[in-house]
Order: sequence, then C-alpha cells, then structure tokens
Amino acid sequence: MIKLISRKNINIDKYDDCIKNSIQSRIYAFSWYLDTVSKNWSVLVLNDYEAVLPISWQRKLFFKLGNQPYFSQQLGVFSKDLISKELQKEFLSQIPIHFFKVVIHFNSQNYSTENTITLKNYKLILNTDYVSFKKNFSKGRKHAIKVGEKASLYVKETTISELIKIYKDNYSYKIPYKVLTALSNAILRNRKGFLIGVFKDEQLLGGALFTDHNNRITYLFAAFTVKGKTLQASSFLLSEVIKKYQNSNLTLDFEGGNMPSIAKFYRSFGAEEENYFAFKRTLL
Repeated sequence: MIKLISRKNINIDKYDDCIKNSIQSRIYAFSWYLDTVSKNWSVLVLNDYEAVLPISWQRKLFFKLGNQPYFSQQLGVFSKDLISKELQKEFLSQIPIHFFKVVIHFNSQNYSTENTITLKNYKLILNTDYVSFKKNFSKGRKHAIKVGEKASLYVKETTISELIKIYKDNYSYKIPYKVLTALSNAILRNRKGFLIGVFKDEQLLGGALFTDHNNRITYLFAAFTVKGKTLQASSFLLSEVIKKYQNSNLTLDFEGGNMPSIAKFYRSFGAEEENYFAFKRTLL
C-alpha cells in the first residue's frame, strides 16, 4: 500500500533509514537536506517505509505545484530492494490530483516512464591512480591543468560566503543564496562534504562545495573569478580532487552535462555519461 504523508507526520527515523539503505541512495533525499532546500515536501511511502518517493512542492491558490528543488539533481523512488517499473508507475499514479503540476527528476537507477525526458550527468569512478587518469584527460584539459600548475595555484579550505561573493560578482544567473548558505552549513555540520578554494598568493580565485555520501563525491556548486578562469582554476581544482581520491573506488559526480559545453568539459576528464529521467505531469 502506497500512501502520501505530509512532512509533519513522517517518521523521520524510518524515512532516513530507507534513504540511507536504499539501492539508489542520494544525499538530496535525506530529511535534513530536503528541509533545507525545499519550503514544503511530502513523501509517498510504500508499506512501512520499504520504498519512498519524496515530493517537493509549493502552494498556488488551492493547488500544489511539485518542483525539483535547487541543488538537488536527482530524487525519485528510493527502495531497500529492487523495484519494478510497474511499482514506480504505481508510485506516480498515487500523486493526488491537488498536485496540479508535478516535476520530479528521478535518480539514475529509476526507470524511464511515460511523460519523462532524458537528462545527462557525468561521473568518474576513481578506481585507479592519478597518472592513469591523466593519460585519459583530453589534450586541452592537460594544458589547462598545466597552466594552473605553472601559476603556482594551490587549494585549501574556504567559506561559502566567499564563494557566493565571487558568484554574485561574476555570474548573471541568480540562485537562492540563503538556501545555498544554509545548505553548505548543514552539509559541513553533518560531515557530509567539504568546501575547497583555489588560491594564488593568498588570493582566492574561486572554489567549490562538494557533498560526500555513499561513496559518491558530488560537485555541487562552484564559482570562479575572471582571473581564476584565465588561470584555469576549475580544471586545477578538479584535478586536485581526482589526485586526492585516486585509488579509492569513490565516484566523482560532476552533477551536470545537459549543456553541450559543460558536457564537453566533463568528458575531457574522462568522465562517462549517466542518464537520468525527468517526469512532468500537468492536470488540465
């Protein structure tokens, strides 16, 4: 039996246990993460939390609009045992009609169904040494990393406020900065990730926020100055992360790839494509 449970009535221990021990486990689905990035969320639950489907939403008049929250690439169905495509469809059929519009990005281990489109992500399994990885970097990526090395760039910890300042000064696309700040604090507080900056002569050129969960390191947010871009700070930073976690069997999740230029950048590190599906439903 599948039923919809509101946030206030969720058994958080059972819910988070399902996310933690699910085949598809992703950091985005934990209660503390959704509480940070989503104003409202409910969850469809199979029996006694054997499988769950969280739904982020916002209210408009008498309707609820299901949305994919910021900084949450993949949600969908999470289950302790392998589920069938039919059960996934059953979950979707149980979304109430008062959800006038629903958008859910499934995780890569969910199925494609009706009303889904294919999206792309890139990942790199860190199962060998850095020298072997570098052989598979593109010629342009090797050159970019060399530019950073010749400029004597180095990495160390930074703060989310510094990265947000860089983002505001150098990027036109607006993001919810308060949510990002709260999320960064929550990730660090729960020891589920790290912040790293790229410096030259003590000057911060940019950096990134990574999550670390279930053997998956995710490149969640990044920002770089004009000088940082010129000195190839992003390539240098990702190279240093690969170097640090070489031979670990961890997966470096680049968390992106739908834009051709971004996909090309991630492929240049030898990353492989990973498809996931976005479900959209509108009741007319």
